[in-house]
Amino acid sequence: MKTSQKIAGATANYVDERTGAAKWLKKNLTKVFPDHWSFMLGEICLYSFVILLMTGTFLTFWFDPSQREVIYHGSYLPLSGVHMSAAYDSTLHLSFDVRGGLLMRQIHHWAALIFMSAIVAHLFRVFFTGAFRKPREFNWLIGIGLLTFGIVEGFLGYSLPDDLLSGTGIRIAEAILQAIPVVGSYLAFFAFGGPFPGTAFIPRIFIVHVLLLPGLFLALITIHLMLVWYQKHTQYPGPGRTEKNVVGYPLMPVYMAKAGGFFFIVFGITAFLGAVASINPIWLYGPYTPGQISAGSQPDWYMGWLDGLVRMAPPLETHAFGHTISWNILIPGLFIPGIIFTGMALYPFIESWITGDKREHHLLDRPRNAPNRTALGVMSITFMLISLANGGNDIIATHFHLTINAIMWFTRIGLFTVPPIAFVITKRVCLSLQRADRDLVLHGKETGRLVMLPTGEMVEVHEPLSDAKKWTLTQHQQPDALPAPLPASATVGLKGKFRARLNRANATQIPAATLTDLKELGDGHH
Repeated sequence: MKTSQKIAGATANYVDERTGAAKWLKKNLTKVFPDHWSFMLGEICLYSFVILLMTGTFLTFWFDPSQREVIYHGSYLPLSGVHMSAAYDSTLHLSFDVRGGLLMRQIHHWAALIFMSAIVAHLFRVFFTGAFRKPREFNWLIGIGLLTFGIVEGFLGYSLPDDLLSGTGIRIAEAILQAIPVVGSYLAFFAFGGPFPGTAFIPRIFIVHVLLLPGLFLALITIHLMLVWYQKHTQYPGPGRTEKNVVGYPLMPVYMAKAGGFFFIVFGITAFLGAVASINPIWLYGPYTPGQISAGSQPDWYMGWLDGLVRMAPPLETHAFGHTISWNILIPGLFIPGIIFTGMALYPFIESWITGDKREHHLLDRPRNAPNRTALGVMSITFMLISLANGGNDIIATHFHLTINAIMWFTRIGLFTVPPIAFVITKRVCLSLQRADRDLVLHGKETGRLVMLPTGEMVEVHEPLSDAKKWTLTQHQQPDALPAPLPASATVGLKGKFRARLNRANATQIPAATLTDLKELGDGHH
């Protein structure tokens, strides 16, 4: 034992003398990270990405990214003798003839779904708690980039097998490309190497899927983690927590032990799903042929909202100067997604402009204490859910015995009416929760015990809150309406008046309970 300790010590000393690593490690291995269950959402993204890299590497050993025509003679007899692409043939070979191949395919697909779900949930947490504010705007932009590249990567990934379902999705993508005015046809010919379906698309997206986009993911995730490390992690408000400190556990050994265990939990759940839950059974769909389409074709959930928007668009076209502009494809397939993702990316800067808040924020907001932001988030989620529902209108129609036309018109009307209603209701709920917090601080917690006073009056006994709980419920900062703290010139003109109006809407709050309020009520409870 002593010999091994001497060898380890000598090795560490050798490295430290040449790199000075000991001082750096001593400082950084004791770095403190806050502890909250919602912070694990980002970890799930990271761990599922690692699983994707491992399983994806395995799959590349047997997958043939080629569209050359072959005749299938594999183990799956219902397709024996059928003409298909080499990509589809190699995917069948992976599924039925390679030991562990089907398990790896399904783990890979489930990991992709978990990865996208975790990114969306993580972005929700960041948005609703205000973790995107200064100095973390760049990390928010990286998160939006990861979401965007994740959607593209997922689409390319399930397009690779060249089955009938994925081929239908590729055909829709080609239609969106062709809808771009003037250059659409050229872009489609470039992507497919000629008329659809061509023979170059699968080999090209294979390189993008296994090389270019994973490289971008690695770079963006690395930068993201470096910024989290440098800027320190945000934390929820609580006693002893300020904008200047971090309350939590050191990286070594506590956080690393938790992170290591959590990785194996994520890996185990993903492997379990891959083993027991069938996903993307391409042998049931058959090889892709341009003249066929399966009933009930559905993309993965993160593409379903886009499919729903395209489905609900009315048939609008314009013919001018020898060109046809298909608005029913261009608007839902390109314009609306572009507006949504641009708005998401710019939101930290928009909110900062509206509020005039240029301060650094390391304490998170409770969503109820930012009612305007929370209502906007719920409104956006409602918009996406209605679009997603319409993406499965044929499935909903057959399962609930409805007509597709009824579902179509419900989602068309609901897309414009339900999100604003959701905004108003959410904002009122947030303000009601603020009012409930104020009453809780002032009067204490209801105990359900009734006491009769000497006068015969019946009163309920309230239990006073702890000082720590009171501080948590009252520590949030109340936003100031413009022009304070900005100069009056900031609200002059059309742009300034618009900004002032937005600021007043954002500043709608229920005043938090103060020490003066508590003194006026005496002991604060009956």
